[in-house]
This record gives sequence, structure tokens and C-alpha cells, in this order.
Amino acid sequence: MDISELLSFAAYFSISLVLMVLFKIIYTMITPHDEWKLIKENKNTAAALGLGGAVIGFAIAISGTITNSISILDFVIWSVVALVAQTLAFLIVRFVFMPKIVSRIENDEVSAGIMLAAVSISVGLLNAACMTY
Repeated sequence: MDISELLSFAAYFSISLVLMVLFKIIYTMITPHDEWKLIKENKNTAAALGLGGAVIGFAIAISGTITNSISILDFVIWSVVALVAQTLAFLIVRFVFMPKIVSRIENDEVSAGIMLAAVSISVGLLNAACMTY
């Protein structure tokens, strides 16, 4: 291993961490409930499952972009596509499949958190699979 490989790793990993933080900020902005308050203060399992699944789903998607990207710019562009897809997944669940998802998460209905996590992880897997070229 030479220094250029280490620098490449550091660049991709650092950008990945920044993208993860950016995803968390954007995702929690589009959800009408305050996940951090629900998790930290109320010990809300449903909120932890939903947010955790969203973060895992996004991590799976960006891992696919790292694997298949041809440059850092390519990686960042496809990661933004993944971010959009992951946030759209929440909006589709909220407005189409489970219109009461927000109140169910706020009420700590674990089944709602599990379904939200399952959808987020599934979308992340599909995202990663579709980003092969």
C-alpha cells in the first residue's frame, strides 16, 4: 500500500462522514417530529428504529456509490441522488402508505418504527444495487 491509497481512503471516508451528517440533518428536517428529543428525552424506541434504519439505508446506498464511482465528484453526485431517494422514501411512507406514521412514531409504536426502518433499509439496498455501471 502506498500513500496515495491511504489518501484516497481518507478522502472517501471523510466525505462519507460529512454526507452522513448532512443526511441526518436533512432527514430530521423533513420529519415533523424531533427524533433526537424523542430518542434522548423520551427514550422512544420507535423513533430510534426509524432514524437508525434511515441512517443505515443511506450508508448502504453511499457504500454502493463508493464501490462504483470513478472519481470523488462522481461519488458525491450519486450520494446526493441516494440522499434524495432516501428522503423520498420517508415522504412516500408518510403520505401514501402510512399517513399516521408520525403520530405512531411519537406514540412509540415500535411496529411503525420497524416498518419505517425496513423501508429505509430496503430503499438503501435498492439504491446501492441500481448504482452499478
